[in-house]
Amino acid sequence: MHWARGITPAGETITGVIIKDTLEPRAALGADKVIGAPIPLADLTRLPPVVPGKFIGLWNNFKAAAEKNGNEHPTHPLYFLKPDSALSGPGATVTIPASAGRVVFEGELGIVIGKTCKEVTPEAAQDAILGYTCVNDFTSLGVLFADPSFPQWTRSKGFDGFGVIGPVIATGLDWRDLTVQVLVNERERQSYPAHDMILSPPEIVSLLSHDMTLNPGDVIACGTSLGAAPVKAGMEVVVVIEGIGELSVVMG
Repeated sequence: MHWARGITPAGETITGVIIKDTLEPRAALGADKVIGAPIPLADLTRLPPVVPGKFIGLWNNFKAAAEKNGNEHPTHPLYFLKPDSALSGPGATVTIPASAGRVVFEGELGIVIGKTCKEVTPEAAQDAILGYTCVNDFTSLGVLFADPSFPQWTRSKGFDGFGVIGPVIATGLDWRDLTVQVLVNERERQSYPAHDMILSPPEIVSLLSHDMTLNPGDVIACGTSLGAAPVKAGMEVVVVIEGIGELSVVMG
């Protein structure tokens, strides 16, 4: 099942399930209740599939990247938060601010929470995962380490539009079968298996739930692996995960 959001020609925002070439409106994300007639996807302006209350991103969660960079494997998620103004979705233009300097893309698998969970086991955490989405976690390297006394994770990753998710939330996937791919101007720049994660999605959700309550709609980006690289204005960046789809943005 694929969940998506869009704006109708009348200006109404709809959350629902994609059925063939239409979006069937539902009462809420993850709900069974149908609240209207299907709307052709071609008539909708697509939005991020969810507006997360918390947008959490992980660092150093892939074995290949950790080994190349000489980092130890973490036993607890190393994470930061993106502000709500960083959210953008499929087809967006992501502007690189003059103050950002060198900006890199980071294609990632995103977890979407479907049930409130606090201090849960990995088994219960698995049940709390609604599905998965594509994430592009843009990062300003020029800002991140500009002050040697304080790495600026929030600022470097929090510019408007720097948290791209979509195009859908896919349910029923086995994350271990997925490959994260990034194309820049149609040229492959990243391709890595999700099963190379150090901490698995259920472990991530379980451990984070001991730090904070996770609520329906929260998004957790699982971190990236090798291949993240700089982008410039005018470039098209596409995150591709089979079973979820293609998440394309243009750099402004």
